[in-house]
Amino acid sequence: MTTPSLASALRTARWYWRGVTGADAYERYVAHLTREHPDAPVPSEREFWRQKYADQERHPTSRCC
Repeated sequence: MTTPSLASALRTARWYWRGVTGADAYERYVAHLTREHPDAPVPSEREFWRQKYADQERHPTSRCC
């Protein structure tokens, strides 16, 4: 069993890692969409990532490699 401070540190580390790697992009997009465009349909996570990678392929200068 983990202590509360260890559990908190692990949650913080997970939050940080997901932010750095971009793994939280879908959650951030859904939050933005529901806040700024409440009538817009929310894509599935799979549709979101498919569109994101397609945009990266169309605009290769927007990525590092």
